Amino acid sequence: MTTYPSTDVILNRLMGLHPKVIDLSLGRTTDLLSKLGDPQMKLPPVVHVAGTNGKGSVVANLRGIAEAAGLKVHCYTSPHLVRFHERIRLAGELIAEEALADLLEFCERKNGDRPITFFEITTCAAFKAFADTPADILLLETGLGGRLDSTNVVDHPAASVITPISMDHMQFLGDSLPVIAAEKAAIQKHNVPAITAPQVPEVDAVLGATADAVGALQFRHDREWTFVPSEDGFTFESADWSGTIPGIALGGAHQRGNAATALAAAIKLRQAGLALDDAAFVDGLARAEWPARLQQLTAGPALDNLPGWEVWLDGGHNQAAGEILATEAKRWRELDVAAGRKPKPLHLICGMLNSKAADQFLAPLATVADSLTALAIPGEENAIPAEELAEAARSVGHHADTARGLSEALAKAGGTEPGRLMICGSLYLAGRVLRDHR
Repeated sequence: MTTYPSTDVILNRLMGLHPKVIDLSLGRTTDLLSKLGDPQMKLPPVVHVAGTNGKGSVVANLRGIAEAAGLKVHCYTSPHLVRFHERIRLAGELIAEEALADLLEFCERKNGDRPITFFEITTCAAFKAFADTPADILLLETGLGGRLDSTNVVDHPAASVITPISMDHMQFLGDSLPVIAAEKAAIQKHNVPAITAPQVPEVDAVLGATADAVGALQFRHDREWTFVPSEDGFTFESADWSGTIPGIALGGAHQRGNAATALAAAIKLRQAGLALDDAAFVDGLARAEWPARLQQLTAGPALDNLPGWEVWLDGGHNQAAGEILATEAKRWRELDVAAGRKPKPLHLICGMLNSKAADQFLAPLATVADSLTALAIPGEENAIPAEELAEAARSVGHHADTARGLSEALAKAGGTEPGRLMICGSLYLAGRVLRDHR
């Protein structure tokens, strides 16, 4: 009987194959892919998704549409929340433990003793899995940036999608929006539909100039397509397709834009011959799933310790994400008032990585949160220390305290009247929460 080493052991070993966690380059990726037989050339139609905020949500919505149409869908996303297997979905199913172990060890042997980053070797492994398993479409999310991201080795995808771009990963991508936008714009390809989500003008200009330079087929928000949000869904308008989406599954007002962007991509995929009917547009957006994005928790220790509370989880970590959460908090208060209720207080539990600008994420939330408890993300060596995060929160106007862990943070919140609790600041923190909650 064959036995398989725990994939966690293999993944930890792969972490040590390069002295840097991130070293943006395509050379190591293309070298290993060549040794694997160039699986990136043997894929089903690829939708390549880049951007700062909403990449995973757009992928989730597109997956919902494609699966509602009965198609088999590969997905590649990152980071994972609880287990690495979440990153690789083969024809609708998360990759199996045994298959993942075999795949990773095969790629490790093929790579030999050459330096390669964790993301590069695991992306190569994903490409091989996608090439070896039949499917109708591959939804491929970039890891970081676009131009030198390991996913940017597909020469002619079926579509490129760029979600809203904002300041993030400045130490790798640049210190201005136009520079960051240029990195992400580089996934656009000649004669390939390039779907762009709502963008600020300086980003829109860069995306358009890059698309023109490479000869991409632009399908831009507020030019070739537009949408108008409704209470639960939105109406969509373009020369290619117009209609009403009565409701979407993902929560938060910002998700209307992500769903509309996914629909714009689906329209272009249908024009290219993918079997997506109008019913799939409606049904798919109504059933999309994407955890830790304004997710209301329904069971687990937080609910047990805080009877009568609403407990929410979100993994956003930059200024744009903070603004989204603040907008949603204001909407909650408006709904309370409209229903004749006293607005519920909002308490934040926050943990962040030291690569993020904590003050920028927290500033928009200062006017809507009644308190904030800072903690260091458990088990994460790159977490901001609790007191340092609390000080960043105080610097932008929060009433901030610290806790040594999630249990202590929950206990501090529980000493007040029932309200809303938002656990936020990092997908890594969200993943640790989701191990014990649903």
